Amino acid sequence: MDLALEGNAALCTAASSGLGLASATALAREGADVAVCGRTEAHLDDAREQLRAAGTGDVLAVEADITDPDHIAAFVAETVETFGGLDHVVTSAGGPPSGPFLDQDDRDWYQAYDMLVMSAVWTLRETHPHLVDSEAGSVVAITSRSVREVIDGLVLSNAVRRTVIGLIKTVAREFAPEVRANAVLPGAHETSRIEDLIEASVDRGEYPDYEAGYEDWGSDVPLGRIGDPEELGDVVAFLASPRASYVTGAAVPVDGGSTRS
Repeated sequence: MDLALEGNAALCTAASSGLGLASATALAREGADVAVCGRTEAHLDDAREQLRAAGTGDVLAVEADITDPDHIAAFVAETVETFGGLDHVVTSAGGPPSGPFLDQDDRDWYQAYDMLVMSAVWTLRETHPHLVDSEAGSVVAITSRSVREVIDGLVLSNAVRRTVIGLIKTVAREFAPEVRANAVLPGAHETSRIEDLIEASVDRGEYPDYEAGYEDWGSDVPLGRIGDPEELGDVVAFLASPRASYVTGAAVPVDGGSTRS
């Protein structure tokens, strides 16, 4: 299916690796110009190379910290200047530290809120005027299936990410009809985040080794495995595209059937 994204401009936050990069790559594969940001120069170099290999559009990779509103404003401004406009926004963020409720102090909560919620707020605020000017304006927020069903040991993600869903459902109404806004709720995918979570569980004694943890993460998935990041990226690209022109305010699980609700 042609997603009709060729020549469009997309901005993806925290997308130098993981599911953010998978989403940016899917957009690039469809012919979009893609801008990504991240905090690590080496990751940005790798992302730039991957995106250029994936598609024929222009690629912009900018070093930026999404917990700093000035960095986000500068990233958006450079993207618009480079591409001449903006059609699609994908908000992504690294996961907050794992662990139970009593292990988290006030600083952990504030940092998780800035990373997961305020980064999206600042991005939407800065990009809104440009999305309204587009004939295909769209927003897709990458969250987690934890917004539907809590995941043991991930209290920060469980609690804070739910705010992003409320934000997306609100702006889907307020930005309409010019801009659509949706969210995806990924389950476990083969990313460094999952590796970190499994290793943390091993350190806490929940699994005897990494292999046991990896197998357990996929054991309760109806499709029998954890996901490939490309599978999530394809859903993001579809939701961003005109092929999803009557879809807004949706929160779409991409988790192999793990979510029961």
